[in-house]
Formats: sequence, C-alpha cells, structure tokens
Amino acid sequence: MNLIKKMLVAPAAVLALWAVTAQATTDEAIAERLKPVGEVCIMGEECKGVGAVAVAAGGAARTADDIIAAHCGACHTPGILDAPKVGDTAAWQARATNGIDGLLANAISGLNSMPPKGTCNDCSDDELRAAIEKMSGL
Repeated sequence: MNLIKKMLVAPAAVLALWAVTAQATTDEAIAERLKPVGEVCIMGEECKGVGAVAVAAGGAARTADDIIAAHCGACHTPGILDAPKVGDTAAWQARATNGIDGLLANAISGLNSMPPKGTCNDCSDDELRAAIEKMSGL
C-alpha cells in the first residue's frame, strides 16, 4: 500500500503545481480581457485620447478632402436626397441662413436624411467645418 501512495503523490504534486501556475496565468489573461478598450465621449466635453487614437490609426490629421471622400461625398457629390452638391455654392448659400456656423450645427445634429455628423462620428467640429467650407465654397 505504501508503494501505491508514493506512486500517486508525485503526479498529484505535479498536477497541483500546474494548477497554481495555470490559475495565475488565467487571472492575468482575464484581467487583460476585461480592461476597457475605449471610453465614452460626451458632446461638448473634451474627449481625452482622441489625438492618440488618430496618431495610432494613421499618423497625420485628416484633411477636408479625406473626410469628404470617406463620409460626405457619397451623398453630396451626386446630390442624393436633395443634398447640396459639392461646389454648388448657390445651393449651399441658400441653406446657410446662419452662415457656416448654422451649416455646422446642422451637420453635427443631422438634418433630414443626413445622420448626425454625416456618418463621421469621430470627426471633430473643426474637421467638419473644414469639410463644409471645402464642399460649399463659402
């Protein structure tokens, strides 16, 4: 009987050591999986880390042409659903009753069929303003 106990003690000890090591690794892996991947930004408040994300994503800041090509041009180039066309200053002027600031406010909140920020949820107000100025010619 003593021989059987000795034969079982060694594998049990190895199994116990492995379980402790696996648990430590598992706790670290769980902590890594549970850490936040981002943060919620509230309109009107500064969103910390947006610059770092932009640098990590592509390096340089986006130009008005980049934003128009990626988000605005799909509707504003052909004039879908009565969207003012890029370069049609008269159509933009008719909508600019409160100037560029009014157009920017409409772009931020969305207007008619255009969703808020025209699908560019990560665009800053300055980027949207630059895109509106470029599209409108105002």
